[in-house]
Amino acid sequence: MEDVPLPVLFEQARKIHSTATESGADQELVRKGCEALKICEDMVSKLGLFSANETKDDISTTNLKYLLVPFYIAELTEKIAQSDRILILKASQEKLKEFISFCEAMELVPEEELETSIEGGSNSLVDRRAQKIARFKRQRAAESKLLEIKERKERRGRSSKAAALSTPVEAGEEDVLDDDVEEEREAWLTAISLAICKAFDLLEMLKKEEEILSAIKEKQSKDGDKEFSQDVLDDRTKRAEAWHRDAAVRARYTKPAEPITCATFAQDVLEGRAKVSQAHDHKHQPMIFGPASLVGGSLTSERERMAAQVFQPSFRLPTMSIEEAGLKEMEMMNKWQERNAKMMEEANSSWYKDNSKQRPSEDDDEDDDAAQDKARAWDDWKDDNPRGAGNKKLTPCG
Repeated sequence: MEDVPLPVLFEQARKIHSTATESGADQELVRKGCEALKICEDMVSKLGLFSANETKDDISTTNLKYLLVPFYIAELTEKIAQSDRILILKASQEKLKEFISFCEAMELVPEEELETSIEGGSNSLVDRRAQKIARFKRQRAAESKLLEIKERKERRGRSSKAAALSTPVEAGEEDVLDDDVEEEREAWLTAISLAICKAFDLLEMLKKEEEILSAIKEKQSKDGDKEFSQDVLDDRTKRAEAWHRDAAVRARYTKPAEPITCATFAQDVLEGRAKVSQAHDHKHQPMIFGPASLVGGSLTSERERMAAQVFQPSFRLPTMSIEEAGLKEMEMMNKWQERNAKMMEEANSSWYKDNSKQRPSEDDDEDDDAAQDKARAWDDWKDDNPRGAGNKKLTPCG
């Protein structure tokens, strides 16, 4: 590897890093990547590509990518499997701190992270949560920007390739490569910003892991180096399961019995414990939501039932089963048919027909004679008193 040029070696180490972080930690591949990155680090140091007096604007676009070498070393070192895990954690933390301090000197670390590091970190849960959210937003923005740059570069490459195929190349004309320096610089600066966010998260995680392992090691040294054997763990598991089993048995007497469902009633009928003619109350058994390990298996203890009821859906659950809905709809249909039949019966009843076919009576004849006499008297009066009579004095020529 020492005879390989720095750009080629860096690309090989970068591919190993992406493969190890995406597809799992193959120890041989991880060690090979660490070795290649350390050689890259030595070559960068010997060539003097960076200086403490420079900032990000003073670094050339070609050398920007070599700022990620300590971060890649830290991520691959953390994946090395070794008996003494604390040494691995310390080595990885040292490289992360080196990467963050160098980026801080190059003015690449956000001001929020610098203020937090200067203050020594806030112990408030609200402040730590806000810092996590802001860091996560920066990480998502950097990832989306890198994806956008990659897609833009691929589109430009396809269009240039199509243009080269459609346009004939004249003799002596050289292919001009579209090396967009500004786009490449933007891509590497975005990748460094993404690495900074990941470095802070990884550093916090490694610190917590180191504290836990140190506490366990200290406790083991105080207890006389007594290690937890598999027999002790099995014994604890058996006692916990026995306790939960007894609690489930006790819960049967403390909680009311579950209503029988349609499926259980059908099973009882098939097995001869019940008859079809027996009245059965259709009840809807509520759906159980929770972790897949609990929902997929059988809930044998009260603890598992409570754990399965932790995660509930955001939508409203049905209040009745399909059988209950069918019975309700059938009942509504029966009432509607009964009401229609009653209305038809009233419409076709005898009293309605009798009233419609009833003949005029003597009282009606008397009323007709009186009305006729009144009309004749009114006609006689109009003949004796023509229209306008008695108003001659009111007319202008009267």
